[in-house]
Amino acid sequence: MEKGWKEVLLTPDEVRATMARDILSNAEIDAVILNQRDSAYHAFGEFVVYFQEASFYKALELIKELKN
Repeated sequence: MEKGWKEVLLTPDEVRATMARDILSNAEIDAVILNQRDSAYHAFGEFVVYFQEASFYKALELIKELKN
């Protein structure tokens, strides 16, 4: 990932990754999902949510319940 982006969530669940991205986006924090799922076997791999590092503490607070 490019400099200035930080991983905030790693999950095998695409819905959970999308929820995290949407929560961050609604709080005006730039967030993206990196799909690391295997294209042939969808049972392997995960989704990684990244956000702008400048909003580190706010982003962690917003999605802490999704991590549990």
